[in-house]
Amino acid sequence: MKKAMSVLLVAAMVLGLVGGVVGASAADYPRKPITIVVPYSPGGASDTVSRIYAKELEKILKNPVIVTNRTGASGAVGLEFVKSSAPDGYTLAYMPVESTMISALGFTDTKSSDFTFIGRAMTIPASVTVRADSEWKTLDEFLEYAKRNPEKLRAGNSGTGSIWHIAAALLERERGSKFIHVPFEGAAPAIAALMGKNIELVTVSPSEIQSAVESGEFRVLAVLGEKRSSILPEIPTAKELGVDVVIQGWGAFAVPKGTPDEIVKILEKASEEALNSEEMKALLAKRGFEHAYLNGADMDAFAQKNLELFSDLIPSLGISK
Repeated sequence: MKKAMSVLLVAAMVLGLVGGVVGASAADYPRKPITIVVPYSPGGASDTVSRIYAKELEKILKNPVIVTNRTGASGAVGLEFVKSSAPDGYTLAYMPVESTMISALGFTDTKSSDFTFIGRAMTIPASVTVRADSEWKTLDEFLEYAKRNPEKLRAGNSGTGSIWHIAAALLERERGSKFIHVPFEGAAPAIAALMGKNIELVTVSPSEIQSAVESGEFRVLAVLGEKRSSILPEIPTAKELGVDVVIQGWGAFAVPKGTPDEIVKILEKASEEALNSEEMKALLAKRGFEHAYLNGADMDAFAQKNLELFSDLIPSLGISK
């Protein structure tokens, strides 16, 4: 009897301690280093944005914030790691647009809906770009030509299933046009192919074709973002031209689903300050990205729409793994 009572007493003490930790977690958060997992290699845009964010977050929370890179499977490896981490606010994920695509592409069962967003930093619109000496002066002319001449025009992208591949596919679907999609190992070789007249179109970011536009080699027919590009402000959006397509890359931050609301609120408030800092804005402008802050709730809704779009579109393109 005494032994049973002792076991019960120990269990009660353990439960009390655990309950105390859980109950106090928001009150004393953060009390240890926070890790931001970037699902891509060091040195790229995702990594650079995350490191500026970490630096600002560290100042605001007065707590160490560490960035680590976990690469593989188009971002799936890093995102799976964060998804399976304790939902305690100490492991954050850099969330790219691919987080709403990788499940439909067949890389993982992990979806953006497995996370709670705490803020969006930026967007990267696609630009619909042709050679300056081509016959097409407007987006409408190009799409109508592609509709009348199915699979005659070649559209280069940064890889099968990439966001820029999806951009061209959405243009097709909107107007009933039909391209030949030509995948490359990144945007740079696709741009080189357009320069060499081996393809007729690229849908990549404005910053990647800016120099060729300024030199007079390329013409941008439209950007596919929510608003005009800050580095190509004279180019209209597709929606301005009556083509209802908005497709863009983006970068945001999130925690695993199940993280306590009180901790999410602390991180969201700190993220608002960090993502709107002058340091962040300066970095994004330098890289040709659009500063496009969204709070956690708005980003959750935005990502859900992307997830639904890609879950429908990607299988219809026949590009799932």
